[in-house]
Amino acid sequence: MRHVRYHAHGGPEVLAVEESPVPEPGPGEVLVRPEVIGTNYVDVQLRREADRASIWFRELPGTLTGDVVGTVERTGSDVDPALAGTRVAAVATDAWADRVVTDADWLVPVPDDLDAASASVLPLAGAVALGCLRVGRIAAGETVLVTAGAGTIGHLAVQLARLRGAGTVIATAGSDAKRKLLADLGADTVIDHTAPDWDEQVRAAAPEGVHLALDAIGGDTLHRALDLLAPFGRAVVYGASAGDLTSVPVTSVFALRSVIGFAVLAYRLADPEQARADLDELTGLLRSGRLRAVTGARVPLDEPVRAHRLLEDRAVVGRLVLEP
Repeated sequence: MRHVRYHAHGGPEVLAVEESPVPEPGPGEVLVRPEVIGTNYVDVQLRREADRASIWFRELPGTLTGDVVGTVERTGSDVDPALAGTRVAAVATDAWADRVVTDADWLVPVPDDLDAASASVLPLAGAVALGCLRVGRIAAGETVLVTAGAGTIGHLAVQLARLRGAGTVIATAGSDAKRKLLADLGADTVIDHTAPDWDEQVRAAAPEGVHLALDAIGGDTLHRALDLLAPFGRAVVYGASAGDLTSVPVTSVFALRSVIGFAVLAYRLADPEQARADLDELTGLLRSGRLRAVTGARVPLDEPVRAHRLLEDRAVVGRLVLEP
């Protein structure tokens, strides 16, 4: 089978399509034949990081993560064999391949009438977007800021904030196409986060402050977002695409503000019942059309270098998916 890996850290050109044997699912695992593979920006950071001291460093050879939608072909020894033949979505740490092994515990059933690319947001992107709003305790009428709002997670968070009663939704994005998408998805105010004064533009749109900020950029963007929070405002941090896992100034939290870190694995461990209910809710919203998962690019599995160039250049509006 085809299998994408890299044997050196560096630019997109280190990615290679290789031939590998079809893996066997072990205990607690299933083997999935993908229809699509949803890509993740974090793999850009992992692929290019050669410094062993960095949190982004991974040993070689490197594999690529993804959100796989497809059919279960085989099950591990202690997994219900009735799962074979079912359509599912799942997160995988070695996902860029013709066959993918993944844990059976958090498989998401995918209805036949749900587009595979849309379903690819269920196991991770949608779960993160909805989970962040939950732990951020969004309340009706509040003002919500979503940085990197046109990304795979951000564009879902913008819509889910509205669906959960936000009074005002402010989103940031770095291109005209991305800002147009956010306006189409219902953001009240859309701001160019490459502008030096983007935070002042947010402040003008929300003079009383932001009640909830969702940030996946980190660094200076997170610092500015904290300063935009109203008293008792919350910032939920779910990524650091800028590459800077910055510390949070104590003076920021002294102003009656709080910072919460979100990771989907921790959320599932802390409240598995709610995490599973979230997946059901997301599936229903996608099927009804109330939540729109935007696919900005489709790239063949045979073209991993092109896929990573698009990710690295932040050229995709919404999600980039691979098609085997």
